[in-house]
Amino acid sequence: MTKRFATLLFALSLVPVTAFAAGGGALQSSQTNLSDRASLQRGAGLFMSYCAGCHSLGFQRYSRVAEDLDIDPALMEQHLVPASAKIGETIVSAMSPADGETWFGKAPPDLSVVARAKLGGADWTYTFLKSFYADESRPSGWNNTVLAGASMPNVLWELQGVQRPVYGEHSADVPERLELVQPGAMSPAEFDRAVRDITAFLQYVGEPAALKRYTIGLWVILFLAVFTLLTWLLKQEYWRDVH
Repeated sequence: MTKRFATLLFALSLVPVTAFAAGGGALQSSQTNLSDRASLQRGAGLFMSYCAGCHSLGFQRYSRVAEDLDIDPALMEQHLVPASAKIGETIVSAMSPADGETWFGKAPPDLSVVARAKLGGADWTYTFLKSFYADESRPSGWNNTVLAGASMPNVLWELQGVQRPVYGEHSADVPERLELVQPGAMSPAEFDRAVRDITAFLQYVGEPAALKRYTIGLWVILFLAVFTLLTWLLKQEYWRDVH
């Protein structure tokens, strides 16, 4: 029994966790790059413009974002920090939980760790933001193939445009694909980059230390390489006396 259980765990470990979204479709690769400061800066601006009205980042401070992403504090306060907040405070949504429950049925969640908490990580976030489609049966007028029945409206529709679902022959409930029927302010390629920037920013917020860890990792590898060489030379010296 133990052997069978171990075999099952090994088999499950070979299945990519990013293979499928909640709605049954494949997740798209976000291809985020946390070493791309420009992408993270754009993502911060897009998040504050389109997401922070409803969603908080309660584990992150404006000042930490400015420091980590090389944003001048004066520019941060001028463009990204609301007039009602201070740069040293945490990023709190302008919407109160009570208003969120009234308008959407439940308060919009804090997104501090969304890129880590969801199965699929950054790929889930990236695919979710790209997978809204018009649905008149929903109170918000929108639905999502990754999270069917989501209360969240498509806040990026002006950038992306309007998508409609295309159903296959064997399924009238789950869209087979989405088709752009009304272009947005951005081309598909530009919108992909914008969503990738937002996703990268949320990935950074979920683990800010990752930015420094990558840099430290290079020095660690270099240290191990030098240490290995010294160890080999020391071994050679010891064995010379033995022989």
